[in-house]
Amino acid sequence: MKITTQLVYAGNPRESADQVAALEKAGLDLIWVAEPYGFDAPTLMGYLAARTETVEIGAGILNIYSRTPGALLQTAAGLDNVSGGRAVIGLGASGPQVIEGFHGVPYDRPLGRTREIIALLRQGLRGEPLTSDGIYRLPLPADQGTGLGKPLKLLNKPERADVPLWVAALGDKNVAMTAEVADGWLPFLFHPGKAKDVWGAQLEKGLAKRSPDLGPLQINAGGLLAIGEDVKDMLDLVRPMFALYVGGMGARGKNFYNDLACQYGYEAEAKEIQDLYLSGKKKEAEALIPDEWLEAANLVGPESYVKERIAAFAEAGVTHLSVTPASADPAADIAKVKEWVS
Repeated sequence: MKITTQLVYAGNPRESADQVAALEKAGLDLIWVAEPYGFDAPTLMGYLAARTETVEIGAGILNIYSRTPGALLQTAAGLDNVSGGRAVIGLGASGPQVIEGFHGVPYDRPLGRTREIIALLRQGLRGEPLTSDGIYRLPLPADQGTGLGKPLKLLNKPERADVPLWVAALGDKNVAMTAEVADGWLPFLFHPGKAKDVWGAQLEKGLAKRSPDLGPLQINAGGLLAIGEDVKDMLDLVRPMFALYVGGMGARGKNFYNDLACQYGYEAEAKEIQDLYLSGKKKEAEALIPDEWLEAANLVGPESYVKERIAAFAEAGVTHLSVTPASADPAADIAKVKEWVS
């Protein structure tokens, strides 16, 4: 099991990036850089590449709407080059609020777009011209442009033809597609004890169609890390995030995370959390996040309990354990967990 963490993008992420070199020495295997609607991920990833030597640097995630397939290919190849073959490209559909609100692009056909972009990225990383007759038309036909477009390939030789391509997915069809064509899966608010019931059938469906050339599907999941005898209150640190996603990340009837809470068996809580959150009662919404979910999705407690949580994530198929240390010495926590999973 590899150890990963998420770069904090609130405030000044460059300050967080400056700490990654210390985490790398402690045994961190991969750092994920988010891009919701803050600073762009590739800039920070390039900065990290210059400050580190061995840690993999992952985009977690780049949305599939605001960049063309060609631009995503340039990013993947460029980051892999400046990092010396350490790039990992996480892709995802994001959601209508961000895509239509921040980028002004219609939120349509997320599954088809993701599948085509993965195929095009692999095509381009192999040094082949980008061509497509699907949702993406490459070159653009004459009836949609000047007719002067021609198939083009990258001017530079990619560092690797197999830059890992991961997908953030929650919905059934998206998870099945991810298991079929992606190198890795990025679930969110992952409950290891309920994952098989929620996604097991879809994962099996996708894996049955998976090419042997891809190797085993990698899975990244985890949560807050706090090791100690009296640290349970630290779970309150993640209540606002859970409440934001379950209650406010989307509209009524169009909130993937609220749907997930219902799939986990928290239907009543999910409805009330959303009602409270959308009416501005965020603290009340946070208080209703089920303790059972918080405890299962995070690694907070004495050493023996944290080891139990690590085993639960491993049992659920997690290959990359994501931890967010909540202590004065994150590097020491990373080193400790690295020792436990080795």
